[in-house]
Amino acid sequence: MWRVLFLALMAGVTAWGITDSARAQTAQPAPKSAPKEAAPKAATPAPNTTAKTAAKPESKPVTPPPGVAGGAEPTLIGQFGTWGAYSATPNGKKVCFALAKPSSSKTNPPNRPRDPAYAFVSTRPAEKVNNEISVMIGYALKPGSESSAEVGGAAFAMYTQGDGLWIKNAAEEERMVEAMRKSADLVVKGVSAKGTETTDTFSLKGLAQALDRIAQDCRR
Repeated sequence: MWRVLFLALMAGVTAWGITDSARAQTAQPAPKSAPKEAAPKAATPAPNTTAKTAAKPESKPVTPPPGVAGGAEPTLIGQFGTWGAYSATPNGKKVCFALAKPSSSKTNPPNRPRDPAYAFVSTRPAEKVNNEISVMIGYALKPGSESSAEVGGAAFAMYTQGDGLWIKNAAEEERMVEAMRKSADLVVKGVSAKGTETTDTFSLKGLAQALDRIAQDCRR
């Protein structure tokens, strides 16, 4: 009898222990899963820092002085840098010329008043004149005086008449034109009837293209 009771008691204790063990295992928290790696952010494209360079417009065309084409109205056929290419037909004879104003002017004594100055390279097929260089200086030159034009490291003597200058030695004109095509500036010096010294600097940017244009439009 006691043996039976003892065995029953031991069976109950064993069952109780198994139940507690199962409960303990059930109460344990589940292991934490490893944190998910965040998806990499898409790279932000770098801003375009390349500066856009706006094309520089051509210089404003120079209005030719009155009477420059024998009373005919000149027509602008092209603007190239600081030089305008023009054509006109005075008395039925076509003429063409490239024209520019000085990029800088100085007088000595300073700030003496004067009219605008202009540089020309003219072609007159009817007179068999091709690329004639002249300068309208903007004041009456000293009678009998000589002026000079400097371009490409060379100096060319200019003879004067009224307010105009022309190359003294016509045989050098072609060489002067070629120097003007390749150089940056033309510097013209003169002396007025009152003794005022002037220095005018003409930019030669676009002159070569202007001469090519008038050669096409004013063929002999």
